[in-house]
Formats: sequence, C-alpha cells, structure tokens
Amino acid sequence: MENITREEALKLLNAPDRLENLKKLVEDARAGRLPMPKTNEDVNNHIHTTYSFSPYSPTAAVWFSWQAGLCTCGLIDHDSIGGADEFLEACHIVGIPGTVGIECRVTMKDTPFADKKFNNPDQGGMTYLTIHGVPHDKTHELNERFAPHRALRNVRNRKMVDGINSFMDGYGIHLDFDRDVVPISNYEIGGTITERHLSCALANRMLDKFGSGQGLVDFIKKEMRLPIAARIEGYLLDENNPHSMYDLVGWIKAELISRFYVDADEELWGLQEMIDLAEEMGAIIAYPYLGDIGDSITGDKRAQKLEDEFLDDLFPYLRKIGFRAVSYMPSRNTPAQLKRLRALCDRYEMFQISGEDINQPRQPFVCMAQRDPEFRNLYDSTFALIAHENLSIGHPEKGFFAEAAVKAYPDLGERILAFAEIGKKLKP
Repeated sequence: MENITREEALKLLNAPDRLENLKKLVEDARAGRLPMPKTNEDVNNHIHTTYSFSPYSPTAAVWFSWQAGLCTCGLIDHDSIGGADEFLEACHIVGIPGTVGIECRVTMKDTPFADKKFNNPDQGGMTYLTIHGVPHDKTHELNERFAPHRALRNVRNRKMVDGINSFMDGYGIHLDFDRDVVPISNYEIGGTITERHLSCALANRMLDKFGSGQGLVDFIKKEMRLPIAARIEGYLLDENNPHSMYDLVGWIKAELISRFYVDADEELWGLQEMIDLAEEMGAIIAYPYLGDIGDSITGDKRAQKLEDEFLDDLFPYLRKIGFRAVSYMPSRNTPAQLKRLRALCDRYEMFQISGEDINQPRQPFVCMAQRDPEFRNLYDSTFALIAHENLSIGHPEKGFFAEAAVKAYPDLGERILAFAEIGKKLKP
C-alpha cells in the first residue's frame, strides 16, 4: 500500500475489525509502504470518540493522533469511559502513551455560583468537569457508575427530540429517537447520547431533504429565516463538502439548539459527589476552562460571556472544595485570557492539563498555539499525568496527589518534573 486517503483510513478504523486494520496500517508505515509520521512534542488530553460524539472510534482517534505527530494522546468522552480499553490497545499498537478520562456535568445549585453560567453555553447553574488520569483497573467500574446518568440523560434527550419535531414538522422533517438517534451512537455498548447526536440526526434529515449547496442555505435563510455565519455558509454552499454534516451540526449547535434545548436536571451529578467519586477512583478532577466566547473557532458556540467575570472568586472556591487541576485549550483563548488563567493556576497551585477538545473533522489534532515555549509546562504535565495513571493501577498510594508524592515533592512544579521523568520512561 503506497498511500491511503484520510477517508479510506477513517473507514478502516471505524470498522468492526478496526484494531486489526490498525495493526496492518502501522505495519505498512513501519515498512515504508505508508508515510511514517514524525513524532513531535505535541500533546492533547481531550479527544472525543464515538463513545460520545466524534468522527473517530477510539482506534481512529489514536491513529490520527499518531499521524499528526502527537507524542501522547488522551481520551475524553461525555458521561462515558467505555472506549478506554480499545483506546489503550490502539496506543500500544502505534507505540505512544495515552491517558483516559471522562467529562461530565454537575449542578452548582448548592454553591455561591448557583446563578452563574460556567463553561456550558447552553445552560447556567451547572458546569462541565473532567476526570483525568483514571487508573486502568478502574475504567470499567467508573463507566458502570455513569450508566444511570446516561439513562436519565436519554429521558431528556427524548424531550428534546419532541422539541425538534414541534418546529421541524412544519418543514416536513421529523425525527424518531429510536430510529434516527440511537443507531448513530454507541449507547448500546456503554457510550452516551449527547445534544450533538440529536443535532446530527436533524442534520442528516436536512441533508436528505435539501442536499448540500444552495438549496440547504436557501432553506435556512429564506424559509427558517435564521442567520448563518459567513464561514459556515461557505462550507454549506460547497456541494462536494465531505464534512457537510459536521458543519451543519455546528450551525445547529450555535443557532438552533436554544429552540429545543431542555435544561439538564436529574442526570446531573452533585459537585461534592463528583469530587468524591474522582478521589475514590484515584483519578484527578479538573475544571475545564472555556472563558468568554468571541468568534467561535469551531463554529458551534454563540458569542457570550461565561466564567471570566467571576474567575477570581471561582478559583479559591474550587481549591477549597478539593480541585487541584485545571484543563484548557491555548488555541481557544486570547493571550490576555490565558495569562490571567495561568497566573491563577500558579497562585492556587493548580495542576495544568492540556485539553484541546476534538469532536469534528475540521479540528487539527495539533494545537499550534501550544508550541509556544510559554506552554512547555503542558508537555511536562501530560507525562506526569501518564505516570500517575500507570503508577496508580492497583496502588492509589503512588498517585500524583497521594500523600507520599506530596511529601516527597511538596512543590507542585518539582513534583510535575519528577513524575514526568517517570512517564517518559514508561512503555505504552
């Protein structure tokens, strides 16, 4: 095999026998029959897979990470860590270390910030959290603990499908949750159905009816009378656009979701409940910073103010109740936002984790902004995270925030470098 297109590789790596296909592709690369990637010092600990919403199976996520030159990659899915075994096996095949975690939402109703909007543009009074560095012997148990929350989320998902139908039926478009939504998810094998799945099902129906190109844009602008950002309109006008479904999902998330979104309630974890669960699993809970949004890079978020206005109050509160880490995406924020965030991390001794959210095909796996020497700490912290994740298997007392580690390295920076050296020596 002399070469393979991205689409051909994705098809092979999303197929049922994808791990075997991955072995063959890696063998071809190492034999010189496919280009061998040059591994750089790029890291990313926030890659979504088909266990929440993404073009990539866990296997595909690892292959494209490796092909992009990442030296490590990290799995994060919403309310699921069901793809962890496959992801780690794929990391072993390509020969790079990986981290596994989970993203979830918690209520903030019993906090001083109950009326604030955090890092979820769709709903106030709640926040996304990430749990990183889950020891591999705890992934199955953790996924089972989330199963009731995934089921409760589907109760709300069905209500939102009804909401979509309440205004799309008039245009001859109707969704059925069991027919149109469940099959495009991994719910039956431990995955989650998210708002993006609902948006995807709607996008599929719109594309079936209008196709890509002028007809679709005319429908949105002339019949629905809704705006489209110039960049997204350009994508949708392209009749040969291979990513039209994902571009349309982005538009739905940005412009239409408010018309059918139902606030999450019963499915949400309690804040202290989630802190306790992360501690029980021997994992590291982090606050994923989003910050005020201007022009959304991914095209799926409205311009709005979020946690920046109360960040100075939020950090000491998070530290007080047990948070010891923050994740962020250098390409998503302004230099001023990042300078302020990192200063707060230093002041409150927060472990900084790289988290470049990947859930659609236009997003590059490499965060070029992270190559700035200023963000070198995210490379070191990733390898410290890898060390924590592996040392904690069966031995939570060996973790990064365990008593022994804190006693040996009371300075957070020194502990990061010490664990990073261990992480770099571990075999995938």
